[in-house]
Amino acid sequence: MLATMTTKGQVTVPKPIRDKLRLKPGDRIEFLLDENGARITPVKAPVTALKGMLAKPASPVTLAEMDEAIARAGRDRP
Repeated sequence: MLATMTTKGQVTVPKPIRDKLRLKPGDRIEFLLDENGARITPVKAPVTALKGMLAKPASPVTLAEMDEAIARAGRDRP
């Protein structure tokens, strides 16, 4: 499939590729360069990929403590 780059460097991704990658307006795509040329990959990750990224707190935190921490961080911001 062919596409033409505009003078602003913009390219329209052909519809069959958008459909295959399930791209919608506003989705982000990553351009990857390798020895064979370039590839595009949608930047999508399931929510489950986030599991385990943060350590569990030593003890449970109440909603009131969360609200207080958020308010404190807001006050400390320049």
